Amino acid sequence: MDVLSEVLKVVKLDGAVFYNAEFSSPWSYRSPPSLTVAPYLAPAAGHVIIYHLLTEGRGFARLEDGERVPLEAGDVVIFPHGDAHILENGTRIKTVDLGSELVRIFSQGLKLDRMGGGGEISRFVCGYMACEPRLAQALLGGLPPLFKFNIRNDAAGRWLENSIRFSVAEADASRAGSEAVLAKLSEALFVETLRRYIALLPERQTGWLAGARDPEVGKALAMMHRHPARPWTIADLAREAAVSRSVLAQRFRHYLGEPPMSYLTRWRLQLGAQMLTSTSYSVAQIALEVGYESEPAFNRAFKREFSLPPARFRRASKPARQSRPDRPVQASGLSGGRKRTKSTRSPIAEELKVRLPDSPKGRRHVRSGHPSPYSSSSVVETGAPPRRRW
Repeated sequence: MDVLSEVLKVVKLDGAVFYNAEFSSPWSYRSPPSLTVAPYLAPAAGHVIIYHLLTEGRGFARLEDGERVPLEAGDVVIFPHGDAHILENGTRIKTVDLGSELVRIFSQGLKLDRMGGGGEISRFVCGYMACEPRLAQALLGGLPPLFKFNIRNDAAGRWLENSIRFSVAEADASRAGSEAVLAKLSEALFVETLRRYIALLPERQTGWLAGARDPEVGKALAMMHRHPARPWTIADLAREAAVSRSVLAQRFRHYLGEPPMSYLTRWRLQLGAQMLTSTSYSVAQIALEVGYESEPAFNRAFKREFSLPPARFRRASKPARQSRPDRPVQASGLSGGRKRTKSTRSPIAEELKVRLPDSPKGRRHVRSGHPSPYSSSSVVETGAPPRRRW
């Protein structure tokens, strides 16, 4: 059992590959923020993460106000917060904004798109991951706005790259099932880069991702995320982590800045908020599902966290979802080329108005025995400490 797997079960990442490009130098293209791209990719998603896999040649990636990061074949560059960014190769080249090309790009599927000045070739496969921002904040909150890894450093990464390249070719040839395969490969690529990022964090790094790597804290986090409604005590968690209560409390506070029970309370409330906006369960049902013995206790805790009681929170979220403009969608992956008629919410940095799981604020622990269905610098190239975005 590991906490990353437990969180990913709840976050429910959906992915796809949507662009297959060949650029010849000199070239410079601006990718708009994910808020602009999301209606074409995953309009129902709360947040979209964009990534680019360089399969041949070289290039550079940068944020609009950032420094150039060199890219070589095998590099995956990820923009977890949905920032606008620029990919380029060459000097003194006018940057072309691809925001005006989105209709053309998404209408052609994975047919190879050739652009540039006719020089050195660079080939990219571009994809995305869609997720529910409120539940994904534990993963994304500790990541920088841009980071990269090379997946050719081991056999697993090379297999993953070769599988993606083969499946892109299959999708372009309209082979049956190719889009479903690409969806799974897209998810695997993101998870693999996330695992490598966590593994290379500096030893003194703190935060949720570093805590997830720690054996004792990671075990306690995994148990809380697997069984959030269980009536946990600090003694129960310490027993599961095979350490004393004082050691667990000290290590947990070191990495996450708060006691284990405070973290658990806020995770339960975030699960409750997600259920309020995605299910028709009553407030009383949701209270029981996320570990509260009574509806009033859940109401009080929820209002402290979100500044609104649950019923008003649910009502306030409906107009925002219903007012999104309808836009056609066609992208390779989970969408399967079908049209969808819901648009996107605001990007994760704007959507989340609550504290992160690794920001301290005490909460009262509420016990319940009811089970939950949820049981089940600005640029980083290796493992440097991220710049906090939130």
